Amino acid sequence: MILPAHPRIAFLASPTPEAQEALALMTKTHGQRQPEDADVICALGGDGFMLQTLHRHGERNVPVFGMKLGTVGFLMNQYRAGELVERLHAAEPAVLRPLEMAATTEAGPTMSSLAYNEVSLLRQTRQAAHLRVHLNGQVRLDELVCDGALVATPAGSTAYNFSAHGPILPLGSSVIALTPIAAFRPRRWRGALLRADTQIKIEVLDPYKRPVSATADSHEVRNVVEVTIRESQDRTVTLLFDPEHNLEERILNEQFVT
Repeated sequence: MILPAHPRIAFLASPTPEAQEALALMTKTHGQRQPEDADVICALGGDGFMLQTLHRHGERNVPVFGMKLGTVGFLMNQYRAGELVERLHAAEPAVLRPLEMAATTEAGPTMSSLAYNEVSLLRQTRQAAHLRVHLNGQVRLDELVCDGALVATPAGSTAYNFSAHGPILPLGSSVIALTPIAAFRPRRWRGALLRADTQIKIEVLDPYKRPVSATADSHEVRNVVEVTIRESQDRTVTLLFDPEHNLEERILNEQFVT
């Protein structure tokens, strides 16, 4: 990705004191642009703030360079106050394609949202969820008794998915992960690797007695009866990373951590 010699930068920051201090320093040094008038967005915060930035501004097709000023920074670069323009010109792009979630509720309406990390279904009460899994219109798992299930993108595979013992997926693999959360029956089922263009429908069995919520990144829909998940065909976002610590290398490194 080629940026202008003097890129117009929109700085966005989480509300933490550290991020706000960095925002003041960066805007004093480089000026400030609005996201709709910028060549690149610089997000100052943690992974949660990065996801907020992608959800709010992803449709603008402006690349995002994150700097870690939060608790978790898997999607971020290290924070350094100097040489930002040089880092932007040397940065390597990672193109992410989000998941589209369509969740139908007991009341009838269908709620739609995007997920750059994962879509997760979770039981709302003490009772286990009973789910039925359809792939491309065919029932593949008649009844999954569990705490929940999730579908993760490669970029999100090292997050909640990995904590639920799901696989880590390489960027560009055109694969998504379907991972159960605390499966009770079938107890030995560990999930599945699916082509990214697979349409997944998860049906909630007995939703009144065993209610389930669905969450796309941080957008939660409660009391769902059916959730359809598929990779977006027309939405992408581009993250920028320092060459020595790009996202592909981070995902690879996660598989060799001891």
